[in-house]
Amino acid sequence: MWVEHTARSEHHGSDAESNSSADSAQSYENSTTMSGNESQTQSPEQPSAGVAHKEETHMEDFATALESYTLETEPAPSEDNVFKGTVIKITATHVVVDIGFKSEGLVPIAEVTDAHGNVKFQPGQDIEVMVQRGENEEGSVLLSHERAERVRVWENIEKAYHSKEAVKGTVVERVKGGVSVDIGVKAFMPGSQVDVHPVRNLETLKGQEIEVRVIKLNKKRGNIVVSRKAIMDEEIASKRGKTLENLAEGAILTGTVKNLTDYGAFVDMGGIDGLLHITDMSWGRLTHPRDLVHVGDQIQVKVLKYDPEKLRVSLGFKQLTPDPWLDAAERYPIGARVKGRILSVTDYGAFVELEQGIEGLVHVSEMSWSKRMKHPSKLVNVGDEIECVVLNVNSNERRISLGLKQLESNPWERLHEKYPIGSTVEGRVRNLTDFGAFIEIEDGIDGLVHVSNLSWTKRVKHPSEVLKKGEKVKAIVLGIEPEQRRLSLGVKQLQPDAWESFFQTHRIGDVVHGKVLRLAQFGAFVEIAEGVEGLCHNSEATDSSGAGVKLDAGQEHDFKIIKMNAEEKKVGLSLRAVGEEASRADVEAYKHPASSATATTTLGDIINWKRAGNDQD
Repeated sequence: MWVEHTARSEHHGSDAESNSSADSAQSYENSTTMSGNESQTQSPEQPSAGVAHKEETHMEDFATALESYTLETEPAPSEDNVFKGTVIKITATHVVVDIGFKSEGLVPIAEVTDAHGNVKFQPGQDIEVMVQRGENEEGSVLLSHERAERVRVWENIEKAYHSKEAVKGTVVERVKGGVSVDIGVKAFMPGSQVDVHPVRNLETLKGQEIEVRVIKLNKKRGNIVVSRKAIMDEEIASKRGKTLENLAEGAILTGTVKNLTDYGAFVDMGGIDGLLHITDMSWGRLTHPRDLVHVGDQIQVKVLKYDPEKLRVSLGFKQLTPDPWLDAAERYPIGARVKGRILSVTDYGAFVELEQGIEGLVHVSEMSWSKRMKHPSKLVNVGDEIECVVLNVNSNERRISLGLKQLESNPWERLHEKYPIGSTVEGRVRNLTDFGAFIEIEDGIDGLVHVSNLSWTKRVKHPSEVLKKGEKVKAIVLGIEPEQRRLSLGVKQLQPDAWESFFQTHRIGDVVHGKVLRLAQFGAFVEIAEGVEGLCHNSEATDSSGAGVKLDAGQEHDFKIIKMNAEEKKVGLSLRAVGEEASRADVEAYKHPASSATATTTLGDIINWKRAGNDQD
């Protein structure tokens, strides 16, 4: 209990007891009149009997503590011992005073010297003194002016105590359980009586001049206890009464910013604190209440909600001005050029303040006609003043869409004129992906060469097999889609299609010479022209007798074309069919000697002719 620890601090003075004293003093504080801010959090219900009993107990404990506490001061001097004398002369060490005794009295010079070293009395002036002790060796009486002054100080303190008047004092030092205050003599102020709110660091009060009220006085023991909280409570109660007369929803009042938090500001309306939430401070965006107000500012606010039972007040500041979004669509028509300041930059765009309370978003896709801008911060920064174009306004959702790239002409709209389909362009390989290569043909214009358009003959799995990043290449324009900002390019189209040439010059039944490239379970792939491959199935890899012929990579043979598919670029080959009929060269060689003959040559004649030649070999 506060009393127990206070009493112990008087005799023992341990730090632990001091902390307990402060804690108990806090419980006393909670049982007394609340400040405006505290009143908002107080429950409107009446306290239970148990709570009321605890409050009475705290008050009794506090009163007992005041009676038992003794600050280390001297007892109040008696007025009967005060004499009025006359200054006779002033020496280097004393002031000689005539008090009507047989001998003259001496007052130490230090007791009558001000802070600047000047003596406050002159010969002939009256001075009040008290006898310190009897005559010294020289026969003079030792006197004290300070002790006599203390008598008058105690008289004033006692008068203020009974009349409950405030007295001024200076905080001297931090002591156990509170602070020491000089009001002419040293007085004790408990930590719970320093302020209406708990003060965490009492050291900060040192040297401050404050007004206090004497709440306990014991002249015999020289004990004085003072309170600043008592004066503040009365002032708050007085202000609160006046405020309540004008407090109503819709009222416009003036208050002082008392405290700031992340979510708003507490405003002292005069004995009652109201909460000004950050969302009710400005029609625009605030990152913190300090962006608009500071502690100590006097501001006008509007009462939004008022609960008289709980004394809770919600305040608004932006409600003092019209909502700027009400006519935003008229003031910012679509297509208009507007100026603003960049408030923030995110991954998806930049927010622009057009006026206080009106913000617009420039989406990253509306910043540049080029697709390769990685982040909006590469183009704009917080605080930049920019011009942009209004793209859309939604007053209900409080949104405005803005664009930067619309300030310039769209290069994609003129692309058909500059690069017609089929024309040859040159650019630098900017990026390689799994599906193709991006080639920059001019600033902000990239074309895609799909992996399938890199080579007629090679099976390209990745564009890095054909192209290198940064190299200059030529390509053919295959297609342009301005709305989607797509440009299709081809590299292989710069060369004739080897497959197309092959299908134009060959047909089923032709015998071609080929080289086995690679083997598969079902057959062998054979190169029959540069960039052209055919498949000889296992069933077609036999000799004239039907025996299987083993094909190995690197072997060269004559094959007969038995299948052709120009669309799928497939050619079927047969080793077996070559021996069943003559090749085109054999036909020409057989026909040449008889070129002038008119008789009809049959296929059987040609086969017999070839076999006869083989037998001769």
